[in-house]
Amino acid sequence: MKTYVSAILASALCFSTTSAEAGSATSSFRVTATVDPACTIQTTPLVFGHYNALTKHSATPLDVNGTVTITCSKGMVTRIALDPGQYAAHARGTTRAMKRLSGEDYLNYELFQDIVRTTLWGSTGDTLFVPPVAPDTKPRTFFVFGRIPPGQTIAVGDYADTIVAIVNF
Repeated sequence: MKTYVSAILASALCFSTTSAEAGSATSSFRVTATVDPACTIQTTPLVFGHYNALTKHSATPLDVNGTVTITCSKGMVTRIALDPGQYAAHARGTTRAMKRLSGEDYLNYELFQDIVRTTLWGSTGDTLFVPPVAPDTKPRTFFVFGRIPPGQTIAVGDYADTIVAIVNF
C-alpha cells in the first residue's frame, strides 16, 4: 500500500497546477490581404429581325434592345465600351454597318445608351457608358438600344456585324 500511495503522490506532483514560470512575453503581428479589382462582362445578341425599307421601315426606324451585364468587385469604378464593329468603315450616316453575308452590301445601324436613342454608345470619350460605382458584387445589367435608320436602299439578304464589349476598371 505504501508503494501505491507513493505512486499516487508522484503522479499528483507531475500534474500539479502550480507553474514554475517566472513571467510571460507577448508579441503582435499584422494580418493582411489585398482584394484585387476584378470584373466580368457578358452580352446578349442584338437581333433586329426583318427590315423592310419599302413599307414598314420607309419612314420609321427599326428599334431593338440588347443587354450588357457586368459583375465587379464592390466599389469598382467602371466604363463600358462598345467597339465600332467589323464594318464601321462602310457606315454612311452612322458609326456602324452590318455586311450582307452573301455580297458587298452594308446596312447602317447604331447603338445607344438611352431609350430615346440620343446618346451614342461607343469606345471613346463621351460615348463610353459610365455606370454607377458597384455597390456590391452582384451582376448589374444595362440595356443597349439599337436602331436601323429608315429608308435605306439595300439588297435583300441576311446582314451581320460583330461588336466587342469591353469593361474597363
